Amino acid sequence: MQRTHKRISISALLLCGLLPLSAQASNLLVNNNISHQEVLDAQQAWGEALIKISQTYEQKGHAEAKKLAKQVLDQAYGYQQGAVLFKPTLASGEQTFRTEVDGALSYFVGSDKQYPQDSGFALKGWKEYSFDNAAVYINGDVALTMGHVKLIDNKGKQTLVDKSWAFKKDEQGQLRIVLHHSSLPFQP
Repeated sequence: MQRTHKRISISALLLCGLLPLSAQASNLLVNNNISHQEVLDAQQAWGEALIKISQTYEQKGHAEAKKLAKQVLDQAYGYQQGAVLFKPTLASGEQTFRTEVDGALSYFVGSDKQYPQDSGFALKGWKEYSFDNAAVYINGDVALTMGHVKLIDNKGKQTLVDKSWAFKKDEQGQLRIVLHHSSLPFQP
């Protein structure tokens, strides 16, 4: 007795449920994992943007600096996905936390009557920026960092800031800041 073998296509097996669902999506791979280099690049880009806003303010005035700051917020932060957990370095009282883009914009460039205490952190003549991570924690499409940011203004004065960030990779593969916590180091 001779056996005959009938070929069954993979699509037939998938339709019959004989192959697991993971086999069905094997040709559709989406990888939203964040790399360490992407985190470092995002932190560097944030500092460069801060300096650029400061320089724009000095060279072209407040309106242009505000326009650039709005672009930076739109590109770097995740406000289009919902609230961003933003605690600015020099904010206090009822306006300590800025979960909406208007509050963040005011913090960076000031001149918003809703936030009278804001003088514009990005307008302070920043010339140099560096960061030193104490640690970076990456889990899939989310990365957390904690460490120091050092800023130097146009008079050579250094400001050291304790900074924590959370980055989430969006659907387009871009890292977005979804948590930004800054504070001055504790002085006993």
